[in-house]
Amino acid sequence: MQEELVISLAPEVLDEGSPEERAAFGLFTIQSQHCSLTEGFDFFLNGYRSGPLVSGYHAAEWFAWNWWRLRWESRSASTDWALVHRMSSIGEGYVWPNIAIFSDGVRTALISSSSARPDAKPFRYVGAPPLILPSPVFETAVDAFIPRIIGRLRDQTVSETNLDRIWRDVLAERSQPDIARYRKLEALLGRDPDEIEDNSIELLLSDAGRLGEQGLDEIAAESARGTDILTANQLEQIANAGGHDLEQRDAVRLRPEYQFARGAHLPAWRMGANAARALREQERLGSVPIENRMLADMAGTQPVIILDTINSSSPLSFILNEGMRKSRVVLRSRWESGRRFDLARLIGDRLISAGSAFYPATRAYTYRQKAQRSFAAEFLSPFEAVDEMLSGDYSMERQQDVAEYFNVSNMTINTLLKNHGRIGRDDSDFEFVA
Repeated sequence: MQEELVISLAPEVLDEGSPEERAAFGLFTIQSQHCSLTEGFDFFLNGYRSGPLVSGYHAAEWFAWNWWRLRWESRSASTDWALVHRMSSIGEGYVWPNIAIFSDGVRTALISSSSARPDAKPFRYVGAPPLILPSPVFETAVDAFIPRIIGRLRDQTVSETNLDRIWRDVLAERSQPDIARYRKLEALLGRDPDEIEDNSIELLLSDAGRLGEQGLDEIAAESARGTDILTANQLEQIANAGGHDLEQRDAVRLRPEYQFARGAHLPAWRMGANAARALREQERLGSVPIENRMLADMAGTQPVIILDTINSSSPLSFILNEGMRKSRVVLRSRWESGRRFDLARLIGDRLISAGSAFYPATRAYTYRQKAQRSFAAEFLSPFEAVDEMLSGDYSMERQQDVAEYFNVSNMTINTLLKNHGRIGRDDSDFEFVA
């Protein structure tokens, strides 16, 4: 069944407020096939209803103004991020849904939480299960909702508004590839349209020929964490100073019969795990731990890279191609298990994003990075073997034992268990939309 999202407003009468507010007042709902994300208890009605009474004008204006960041910006802990991605920040005197909306670039999550206070008035939200769906489905819902609000304004004889101007600009920007590319990079950097005052975007775009457009997206998303934007020249300097040679022809590849399922319908963690299982099957590895030499051989480099922590000063791990055959590989971590994990991530990224000149493993939460992390976790510590070893005992002590057996971190085992539903995951988990 095709996933759906509907954002709607059923008109009601409001006797005060601005013309825009009165014209677009009504019962506001966000619903999927399976649940309502806006349901709650109405104190005045003394009963449950599918959404609050608010002005849809303010909701539409919020969606329009934040469109680029809602569509492309991944999850962050910054205060500014919360203002853009949480509907409760809309304000204007209404009790808005406690919904956070964010994307990993491929899939969008709508996390509906209950009201903080059980006696919240005048509307107490009950919350809903997390809704995670392909980002174009979210786009379609917003693209349908905003014109309906504008149509409602016209029906009530409200002419040109701020919403009209913002939405007209967004549609124009989306229709022009160069401007849309610029806006996407701004969003990935965690900035509103035209907020960046330096030449950060131009700096990124100048490296498109060397790093590829997808590589630029990952650099931008990583920079949103507060790090400096790395240029192609800087990456080359880091690779030359602290990297190791990698022979592209020696790196493992998946044969056609071992291809794996991929696409926006799949969570990133599942696609990464599919790729890892395919590679293990191809290489007939069973469920045994992977030694450093084998891991390095699969990457096309030497095992010394895993133990070489002296030169670990790079802010990220990456592979940078230097021609048709040779590349340089750089690992960030100063710990053996971390370097093994990052090298496995890069092996996975070459399988998932084949054909790139630049393969970055960052700390961002884009779809690509989450797929990498899932690949590395499943490849280094196959879930079925992990689950069998734990035998239902998910204590931290047993997780530690399994982590040591596979030479991975405790976090790797913990994330595997969360992905497969063996232990709980809360809304603050940044891998949530994996």
